[in-house]
Amino acid sequence: MNDKKAVATAVTPILKKLNSTSSDIQASAVMSRDGHTLASVLGDTVNSVRLGAMCATLLSLGEKASLELNRGHLKQILIHGEEGYVLLLRIGAKAVLAVVSQPSANLGMMLVEARRTASEIVALSVV
Repeated sequence: MNDKKAVATAVTPILKKLNSTSSDIQASAVMSRDGHTLASVLGDTVNSVRLGAMCATLLSLGEKASLELNRGHLKQILIHGEEGYVLLLRIGAKAVLAVVSQPSANLGMMLVEARRTASEIVALSVV
């Protein structure tokens, strides 16, 4: 991966655009697969270090489960909790996009926007 500051400078405006697509999207971040936050647009209550660590753990377990069950390489993880959703979407081989939303979020639109965002980030060739 490239310099973290350069990645954050390039990716943060794209995350802001993602967050603005729906009032239900509360936070988004791009992290390395080992949990380091590269760029984020988070609410005051979201700790980027903890989010990165949790996402890395989830990705590792999800990847192992997907392969063990012969489902191929992991593409995404969706967590549905009482207070909303967390979507983790692979960005190439080295990064992941995390999107946190309220329970009223339109999942179809959130997925479409997350995929568009991931493609836009891949096109930058910074992660």
